[in-house]
Amino acid sequence: MPETTIAALVSFAVMLVAMSLHRLRALHVSVMALIVLFDLLMPVYLYLNRDWYGRFIEQGDIFSFLVWMHLGLVITLFFLYFLQFQSGRRLLRDEKAARPDHRNNARALLATRALVILTGALLYVPE
Repeated sequence: MPETTIAALVSFAVMLVAMSLHRLRALHVSVMALIVLFDLLMPVYLYLNRDWYGRFIEQGDIFSFLVWMHLGLVITLFFLYFLQFQSGRRLLRDEKAARPDHRNNARALLATRALVILTGALLYVPE
């Protein structure tokens, strides 16, 4: 199993723990912010450490449905993070009406992030 998939699975487990500790607000917010930072930096790491030209252009993977599905899921994940930050900021201002939005966004984030990790693992090709 590649190191990026292992790191993503560990971060997913940490995310689940942080979600269950939502009453410890400072811990919850800081761990979730680190998870988002991890997800934002993962594409940078992959860009710097993989041969994308060879993979997408020379091997023709640019036409793969799985590649485009993975990209769509990553974009969806980042959009859900944006919505989650908005509802989280409202919760930090003690707006109780934001709680259902935050909870529903969290469920969508879990499902989307799991699919991102799965499709990323399926796209892995050892070099």
